[in-house]
Amino acid sequence: MRVVAILLGLTAVVFIGLYTLAFTSLGNSIMEPIIESKIRQETKLESKLTTFSLNMSSLEIVLELTPNNRVSLDGNYSLFSQVFTINYEAKLDQLSDLNELAGAPLIGNFSAQGHIQGDMDLMDIDGVSDIAKSQTSYHVTLTDMQATSIIAKVQKADLLTLLGMLGQKPYASAQIDLDIDFKNITPHALDGVVTLQTHKGKIDAKLMQSDFNVSLPETAFSLNLDAQLSGDDVDYTARLDSNLAKIISSGKVIPEPLALDVIYVLDIQELAVLKPITQVNIRGPLRLNGTAKGNKENLLIDGKSDFSGSDTAFTLNLEEFAPRSIKANMKNLKLEKVLYMLEMPHYADGVLWLDADITDARSTKLKGNITTSIKNGLVDSKYVTKTYEFKSEMPRTAFDLKTTTLLNAEMIDTQVTLNTTLASIVMQKLRFDMRDASLDTDYKLSVPNLDALFFATQRHIRGGLVADGKFSQAKDMDLTVHSNIASGTLEAKLHNDDFRAELKGLKTQSILHMLLYPEIFDSSLNGTFVYNLLAQKGELNAALANGVFSKNEIFSLIKQYGVLDMYEERFKGDVNAKINKEFIVASLELLSNKSSIKTQNTKLNSKTKAIDSNLDLVVNNNPISASIRGTTDAPKVSVDLEKFMKSKAGDAVKQEVNKFLKGFF
Repeated sequence: MRVVAILLGLTAVVFIGLYTLAFTSLGNSIMEPIIESKIRQETKLESKLTTFSLNMSSLEIVLELTPNNRVSLDGNYSLFSQVFTINYEAKLDQLSDLNELAGAPLIGNFSAQGHIQGDMDLMDIDGVSDIAKSQTSYHVTLTDMQATSIIAKVQKADLLTLLGMLGQKPYASAQIDLDIDFKNITPHALDGVVTLQTHKGKIDAKLMQSDFNVSLPETAFSLNLDAQLSGDDVDYTARLDSNLAKIISSGKVIPEPLALDVIYVLDIQELAVLKPITQVNIRGPLRLNGTAKGNKENLLIDGKSDFSGSDTAFTLNLEEFAPRSIKANMKNLKLEKVLYMLEMPHYADGVLWLDADITDARSTKLKGNITTSIKNGLVDSKYVTKTYEFKSEMPRTAFDLKTTTLLNAEMIDTQVTLNTTLASIVMQKLRFDMRDASLDTDYKLSVPNLDALFFATQRHIRGGLVADGKFSQAKDMDLTVHSNIASGTLEAKLHNDDFRAELKGLKTQSILHMLLYPEIFDSSLNGTFVYNLLAQKGELNAALANGVFSKNEIFSLIKQYGVLDMYEERFKGDVNAKINKEFIVASLELLSNKSSIKTQNTKLNSKTKAIDSNLDLVVNNNPISASIRGTTDAPKVSVDLEKFMKSKAGDAVKQEVNKFLKGFF
C-alpha cells in the first residue's frame, strides 16, 4: 500500500505541475516565450504573441505576425471530450511583409473571420472574407484533419486587386464570381459543382503596348466555366469570348490519375494577345479545332486549322506531356501570311506545302522525315532593294524550293533544291548536328546570266557561272569553291574571314569579254588572290604567259610604219595588285623579244573610280609614255612619243593611243 500511495502522490505532483504549466497564468507566462520562439523559427518573421491565455475550458491568443498583420483566436473547448468552438480573425493589412512566409511577392490586404467547431475527428470551418474586394463566404468540413467538403461563394472579386496581391501587373481587369459546392472532395468519390463567371472583363491595351510592343484594339472579354464532379470524373464546359478570341472546350477529365476526353475550338483573331504567356513574337488570326484523348502516359491530340490560309491537319502523341510522335500535313500555306504572323518583313510571296511524319519526337532520339516545298514564289524586289540599299532595283525574281529532311537521332540530313530566275543551288546532303549545332553541306551553284546580278554587283558581266564546293559551320566557318571559268579553273577557300583563291589557266581574253572590256590581249593567267573580309585587305599575284594582242589601231600603225609587227610578239610577265578597302595599287609588266609594256603603282579607287597611272611602252627600243588621270568613266590621257616616229606617223599613233586608252577605261 505504501508503494501505491507513493505512485499516486507522484502522479498528483506531475498532474499539478502540468496543469500549472499549461492552464494557469504562471504556466502561460512560461509557455508564451517558448511558443513565440517556435513561431518565429517557423515563419522567419519577428512575430510576437501580444495575448496568450489558455485555461481548462477557454483560450484567447493574438499573434502579431508583423506590426500590420495580425491573427487572433478565442473560444471554448473541452479538454476531455476534445470538442471546441473557436472564433478566428485574420487582419492582413500589409501582405508585402509576408513575402518570405508565402514564398512569393504579395501586395495589398484582406481580412477573414469566422469560427471553427467540432473535434479533431470532424470539424466545420465557417467564415467570410473581403479578399480581392470580394464578398466571400465559405464552409469547409474536415474529417481526420482532411478536407472532405467545401462550399464557397465569391462575389465580385476584383481581378486587378487579385493580380496586384500576387505581384503581377494588371494586364486585365474584371469582376469574378465563383461558386463551389462540393458535398465530397474525397479522392475517387468526388461530388460537387464549380461555376466561374467573369463580368466587365477588359485588357489594358496601353500596358500591353508598353511591356510587349503589342498594339491591341479596345478588348472586352468574358469567361464561363461549369464543371460537374462525380466519382473520378469531371465533366466541364468552358468558354472564353472576346473580340480578339473565342475559345471553347468541353468533355470529361479524370484528375488522378489524369485522363481526358475533350474537344476544343480556338478562334483567335489576334495571336499577339498571347504574348505575355507565350513570350513569342507572333500575330494575326488562328482558327483551330480538334480533340484530346488519353492519359498522362499516352495522350493523343489531333486538330485541323486554316493557319496562314492553309489546309492543315495534325496528330500529336504525348508521353508524360512531352511529344512522342507527330504527323502533320499543310497544304496551300501562304508564305506572306507566315512572315506576317512571325513579325518578319515581307521578303516574298509563295505557297508552301509540308508533310511531316516524326515517329519519335524525343530530342535525342529523333526519327522521321519532313518534306517541304514552296511553289509560285516571288521575291519582293522593292523591299529587298530598299533594305539592302542596292543602287539599282533588283529584277523580278521568281523561285521554287524543295527540301527533304531525314531525322536520325541528333543528326538532321536535308536535301535542298532552290531554283530562281537569277540562280539555282542544290545541296545533296546538308547535315546539322544538334549536339554541337554544327552544319556541313555540299552545294552546286549555277548562275546562267551574271549580268542579271548587276543590282548587287553594280557591274555588267557577260556569261554565266557554275560553281560547286562544301560549306561547314562549327567552331570555324569554311567554304570551298571550284569553278571552271574563263577557260580555266578557280579553286578557292574561305576560312572565317580569310579568303584564298588559286587561278589556273584563265584566259585574259575571256576575262575581258566577261567584264565587257576591249578584248585586245589574250594570254594564260596563273596566280593567287588572298583577301581578309574583316580587314578588307588583300593581294593579287599572277603570271601571264604566251600573250598576244588582237588587232588594234596602235599596233597596226606601228606595223604600217615599219617599226615592228607587234602582233607577232609573244608576251609574258607579271601582274600585282594590293587592296586596302577601296584603294588598289596595281603593277603590270609584259615583256617580249623586242618590246615591253609596264605600269608601276597604278592607283585605283573602287568607290570613286579615280585613277592615277603612268604607262610605258617600248617598241623595238622606241619609247612611248602615257599618263592616265581622272576617273575610269572619263579618263584624261596624255601621250608622250618623245623620239618615236617624229614624222606624221607619230601624230597618228598618238591619236590612236589616246582613243584606245579612253575606250578601254
